[in-house]
Amino acid sequence: MNREARASRPDFQAWATFSTRWADNDAYGHVNNTVFYEWFDSAVNGWLVGQGLLDIAAGDPIALVVETRCNYFAPLAFPGDVEVGLRVASLGRSSVRYAIGVFAVGEGLAAAQGEFVHVLVGRASRRPVAMPDSWRQRLEAIAD
Repeated sequence: MNREARASRPDFQAWATFSTRWADNDAYGHVNNTVFYEWFDSAVNGWLVGQGLLDIAAGDPIALVVETRCNYFAPLAFPGDVEVGLRVASLGRSSVRYAIGVFAVGEGLAAAQGEFVHVLVGRASRRPVAMPDSWRQRLEAIAD
């Protein structure tokens, strides 16, 4: 199996910073793999909310996660901050695939990287809907 190359900072267009927590470290002394998925979720949804696209309480459509994956390259640990880079890898009719990189502060190569896929669905129906133009325009701004 060939391992993908580590991403670098210029691969990403939008950024979020998170602080590690005491509880993030596992028995091996590094941030547990599950925490990386929390950062993915928070980076993507935080960006959508910040862009005025996602209204968590009452918006329609909403975005549901249908796929995630992550490759790990270097350990991270408490205490410390991480910087999470985001870009849109592909846009479909009702879906968006994000590429995400997690970096230790000041590091040029990702400690971990992966993908996160949202499908836009109607709030009530939970069925896929066409991506609104407002979403598409903002997502295209951070696309490859």
